[in-house]
Amino acid sequence: MDSNFDRIKLLFESLKNIGFFERLFGWSKIKNQMIDASADLQKLISRIELVSQTESALSVERATSKGLNDSVTRLTTELQVVKEANKQIESLQRELTTALEQNKIYLKRGTELSNEVSVLRERLETTERELHKSIQQNTQLLKDEDFRKQEHAKGVESLKNIQDRIQNDRNRELQERKDAEINRIHRLRETWSAHQENVKNMIKAICSRYTIEYVDKVPFKGEPDNTIKISDEFVVFDAKSPAGDDLSNFRNYLKAQSESAKKYAKEPDVRKDIFLVVPSNTLDSLDQFVFRLADYNVFVISIDSLEPVILSLQKIEEYEFAEQLSPEERENICRVLGKFVHLSKRRIQIDGFFTRQFFELVYRSEADLPKDILEKVSEFERAEKINPPIERRAKHISAKELEQETSSLKSEANAKGILTEESILSSRLNKLPLYSTEPDPEKKDEQGDLFD
Repeated sequence: MDSNFDRIKLLFESLKNIGFFERLFGWSKIKNQMIDASADLQKLISRIELVSQTESALSVERATSKGLNDSVTRLTTELQVVKEANKQIESLQRELTTALEQNKIYLKRGTELSNEVSVLRERLETTERELHKSIQQNTQLLKDEDFRKQEHAKGVESLKNIQDRIQNDRNRELQERKDAEINRIHRLRETWSAHQENVKNMIKAICSRYTIEYVDKVPFKGEPDNTIKISDEFVVFDAKSPAGDDLSNFRNYLKAQSESAKKYAKEPDVRKDIFLVVPSNTLDSLDQFVFRLADYNVFVISIDSLEPVILSLQKIEEYEFAEQLSPEERENICRVLGKFVHLSKRRIQIDGFFTRQFFELVYRSEADLPKDILEKVSEFERAEKINPPIERRAKHISAKELEQETSSLKSEANAKGILTEESILSSRLNKLPLYSTEPDPEKKDEQGDLFD
């Protein structure tokens, strides 16, 4: 009896003290104890049933045996204990069933947690790999960022150097243009300041070449710049040049000088044709080249036309007395001189026209050409150099050679399709008015279409 209770008590103690992990992993031991306790309980029940059977017999003999009463009392107490044990066993069975169900739930949850742990472990490993990769990428990006910053700093410094160099080049170019313009103005002033000496040297050279008398000191009042003697007449060549850069007042200056030339024209043996020699680069600013006054005429000529003018004057010296000339010879002389004067004026007029056109072309190229092309053009312009033929005193300019060169140029122009027919060109050139007249729209259109 006591041995059976010991197993049941042991089961109760185990069930009271059982924990979570014992439920998960030590349930087989509890199960075995429950099986042993169940067997003992069956034995105890059998004994109780036996006692119950004997209880009826004992009740008859209760009166006769006090000891049996005590046994019955004890058995009754034990029965109560067994009943209580049965209740506890039933409770334990319910708890065991609940524990088994919870164990199944825990096992299932444990399996799920194990799977989740595996998934989380894989995710953790993946995350760690990605983190390691991100760290490497971040390290590389930091290196690249440092390199980029260094390259950017170098690029900014290089750009600043380039900007400084471009600015310096631009400033130098502007300074060079300014210096070139200043030098041009200085050279222009020097040319104009040396114009009187150049005219004097050229006239002396022409007189020496063609055996013409150059008069250093004139026998009349006044001191003209240059005087030559042809046919016992003194021909005055006064050199005139602008005083400054502004040519707008040069025409009025020449007009005033023409009027003041009366002091030479009124002298005896002085030719009534006075020549004012101006620099060639001032012709485009002039619109009047002949000043016809009451007693004399003043002709404005360039330094380049000195030789043909002096030669035309020398041509008259071949005739000792004008009255000995026949009317036909007089007419021929006048025709030649008229043709010469007309051609000279035409040449001056056309040169002035082309000069204005070239100026307009230069200004338009500076205004219309793109900056990079204009800079390239300026480089080629600075690299170009034109050297016209040098004139030598001992060398005679042959008209035949000039005709051959003209014919060669004409053939080359015709081969390239350039119009050179003299009849067409002369007809169009003759449409240009020689003297200033009232503006005629038709003539103006013809003049504008001449060189289109």
